[in-house]
Amino acid sequence: MANHSRSNSLPSASHPLVSEADGHLSRLASPESASTSSSSLCHKLSGLQDLHDIIEKLLLLPFTQQALGQDQHQKFVDELLDGSLRLFDLCTTAKDALLQTKECIQELQSVLRRRRGTEITHEVRKYLASRKTVKKAVLKALKNMKNKESTTAFNKDSETGATINILQKAQSVTLNVLESLLYFVSGPEAESKSSRWSVVSKLLHNKRIGCEGGQHENEIANAEATLLSITSGKTSMQIEDAKTELQKSESCIQDLEEGLESIYRRLIKARATILNILNH
Repeated sequence: MANHSRSNSLPSASHPLVSEADGHLSRLASPESASTSSSSLCHKLSGLQDLHDIIEKLLLLPFTQQALGQDQHQKFVDELLDGSLRLFDLCTTAKDALLQTKECIQELQSVLRRRRGTEITHEVRKYLASRKTVKKAVLKALKNMKNKESTTAFNKDSETGATINILQKAQSVTLNVLESLLYFVSGPEAESKSSRWSVVSKLLHNKRIGCEGGQHENEIANAEATLLSITSGKTSMQIEDAKTELQKSESCIQDLEEGLESIYRRLIKARATILNILNH
């Protein structure tokens, strides 16, 4: 009886590591993983770590190294190396965005603890200005990534073809997760031709949806929404709300930073392995 759990993209005699990697790819691409909450993103980053651990083992197999070293696969290897540089760029943008946001959060938390009126307003505006800078950098990075995925096709019915296909798909799903992370960090678009009240209303609406459902919970956007409301007139309750949301945002950023750094190290290792293969 046929094993229906096996992906149709794999040959019947594919290496166990190829089958294992394909299983991770399927889970990362499943509808259940479509949530854009911080917990979902952390789960995806953890899944990517497992996937890239398998990819590293796959790259060390003799038949993989032999395939990548063949002249007929040069175009694919070049695309793979170019793709790794694009992933580095996205990782770097995400790391910078998270770090800048976290540092501004920490500065603002210090001011809120001292409860100095004019200083609070100044620091809140400074934080919101920083967020605009982060968003511009993120949107620029995302725009540069459009239509740059690998286009080389292979016969997936061979072991070599199946392995190369897995390497392509691993880069593609990694790109998708990093893009999701960047959209999360950027949050709802705060640039609007409408009035500030429209922006505040939109952010608070997103915050309310996140609190009710959790599927699209975005702690960074929630903190920004709370701080925007403070700029129009602060109360003790708003300041306490801001403290709470900033603490949640900082904790969320810490988790994302740890997952992202782990992926970055694995991407560096994979690129070094491929370059080592080509030099031998």
